Amino acid sequence: MSQDPVISKKKPAFPVCPELDAYLETFNRKVEIPIFYEDLLRFSGSVVVYDNKEEDSLWVRVFYSDSDRKEIDLSLKRVYSILHSDGGDRIFQYLNVDAVDFCTFGNSKPFRIRVRNILNDNFTYFYVKKTDASRIYGLELEHMLSPYNLNFLVYKNTLIEEHIAGIPGDVFIKEMLPSCSESEKSQLAKEFVKFNERCMICLLGDMRSYNYVVIPVHDFDHVVYKIRAIDFDQQCYEGKLAIYRPQFFKENRIMVEMVRKKLLVDSVDQYKVEERSIVAKRILSSGNRLKRLVEIAKKDTISRPEHIDRLKKEIYDLTLDMQFKKCTHMGEILALALDFVRRNYEHVSMKQIIEKKIDI
Repeated sequence: MSQDPVISKKKPAFPVCPELDAYLETFNRKVEIPIFYEDLLRFSGSVVVYDNKEEDSLWVRVFYSDSDRKEIDLSLKRVYSILHSDGGDRIFQYLNVDAVDFCTFGNSKPFRIRVRNILNDNFTYFYVKKTDASRIYGLELEHMLSPYNLNFLVYKNTLIEEHIAGIPGDVFIKEMLPSCSESEKSQLAKEFVKFNERCMICLLGDMRSYNYVVIPVHDFDHVVYKIRAIDFDQQCYEGKLAIYRPQFFKENRIMVEMVRKKLLVDSVDQYKVEERSIVAKRILSSGNRLKRLVEIAKKDTISRPEHIDRLKKEIYDLTLDMQFKKCTHMGEILALALDFVRRNYEHVSMKQIIEKKIDI
């Protein structure tokens, strides 16, 4: 286990360039919404939100004046309808905005909106955040290259994200992992290896245990656990390669120890190859959408020059690919990393075809 990597204390929010804005409009991510992040900052008071153990959740529940509350509630219902339905107002009568929570922890300082269906008391959340180009790249890459689809909207300086359901990683490690069976721990170890590899390939950083969720899936007579990222603030920004590898964070130490105890080195290598192959297949099947996104990122400013210089050197040391040394933008490093995975997959696949003498 390496020393816990140090993350920059303050990451700036990068503006959306015209090319990325056009991309978002092409793929229906850019939709006009009736409320902006700044509108929600007009709250007149707040109270601390405690979790079920009466501990500070780091969220505060905010309140608005009577005159603002009616307008804000209506606008948030419309955002919910745009995000989850057809944008019409006929469902408004069945919706209630139960709470607007504000988080002062971290860079994004999001608002969490709880919307409830009054007919059956089912509820869901969505988040209102400040627009950040690097976060948008992270959301799009997760949508295309992970096993999961993501629903989000961007309009001017406001980003709307759907809620990703699951058990927060830190909560799972502390409260649920000790009671998992040995076979469940082995399966979790495998999933963590794959999650670690996928984050490194896609340059998604800061996957400490509270930035991902563990999702239990019931399959016949047993439970399968999946790990899914929920925070994309550190996409393609930091200069240390270790920050893009969840295994090096002290918050994940228990997961790393579990991998060491439950998996042989050959098994770890096998699961890494499996994940690289799956990502390569998604790259190939994503078509022009991924190509267009990466081409935009290659010219965009989403990191600092010193971070770019450090990361390209560290990735060169890992891959010995001279192309990384020529990069001047973080998007170029990302493009080469994805291309490196794709080329290796295609080379191995072609080699297997030749060795087996299969007619192409």
